[in-house]
Amino acid sequence: MSVEPSPDYGELQHVVDELFEDKPADHEVRRLDVVLAAESGDLPADLQEVVNLLPPGNYTRLRLCDQLNSIIGGHAWGQVYGTV
Repeated sequence: MSVEPSPDYGELQHVVDELFEDKPADHEVRRLDVVLAAESGDLPADLQEVVNLLPPGNYTRLRLCDQLNSIIGGHAWGQVYGTV
């Protein structure tokens, strides 16, 4: 059975790209920054849930992507929404 990608496929990647645009590799964002960026990006409920499941803390781009991909994988949404 094939899974059809969502029209929102890759949208979470855009949120991450915007958070770290023109920032050094060691730049960190707070969980709240990610939540607010996702809300302002008008993401679908499933992707909002992914962001809301982030543990509190500060995130470099690599750590944030690892956490988001872990949550996406845990929900088996990688083929539907893509990974970051």
